[in-house]
Amino acid sequence: LMASQGYQTATFHTDVIEFWNRNNLYKALGFEHYYDQSFFGTDDTIFFGSSDEVLYSKTAEELERMNDSGKPFYSQVISMTAHHPFTIPERKYKMTLPERYEGTLVGDYIRAQNYADYAVGLFIDDLKKRGVWDNSVLVVYGDHMGLPMYSLHHDDKDLMQEIYGHEYSYADMMNIPLIIASPGVTKPEVFNQTGAQSDILPTVANLTGAPLADHIHFGQDLLNQTSNLLPQRYYLPSGSLINDQSIFLPGEG
Repeated sequence: LMASQGYQTATFHTDVIEFWNRNNLYKALGFEHYYDQSFFGTDDTIFFGSSDEVLYSKTAEELERMNDSGKPFYSQVISMTAHHPFTIPERKYKMTLPERYEGTLVGDYIRAQNYADYAVGLFIDDLKKRGVWDNSVLVVYGDHMGLPMYSLHHDDKDLMQEIYGHEYSYADMMNIPLIIASPGVTKPEVFNQTGAQSDILPTVANLTGAPLADHIHFGQDLLNQTSNLLPQRYYLPSGSLINDQSIFLPGEG
């Protein structure tokens, strides 16, 4: 879709391209270029590849080069440090946790997200210095749910209740961030309607002016729609539905 509008397209991830069969997937999706571990190397490794700091630093260099070509670009950047198992090395700690959070899954999760947020901040600062930010739209989202309820021990559940002010629920678990940032957005606004990853394509298409008339897609533009109905079967039991008011989970029978 973006290539048909004259955009350069590229995807960045510090793991090897064969993971999740992406060597075939990226071709099928129409990406012109991919950057994997062969590009990023193995410096400052966390989990399966280089850290978010390495990812964003080297990606920013490529985005500057693409930006300077005079053609618009669309890029996908997959960070990894915020992902399970959340046990980032101590050298990446950017915050001090209360003692009761130490050694817990909840504490590890918070610390990993804090580092991921720190790295995104460095990325945005770098894009500004390189002259890329002023002409960009940045979309940030989680790739699936938050902390899985079935992985939480009793102490973890108590900590989650302390954070939320109520018992951690499926609605909380499935509520992932979607942030759209751009220098052109002068007044920050919170949208409370229900959405899903399938809605990102039509939302971004609207922001970039890419027509969808002849493009098969699911979802809707979240900036111009207030009602939604979403099926969910991977992280919830088959037959589950999410709408504007609630989550429906089918029984076992």
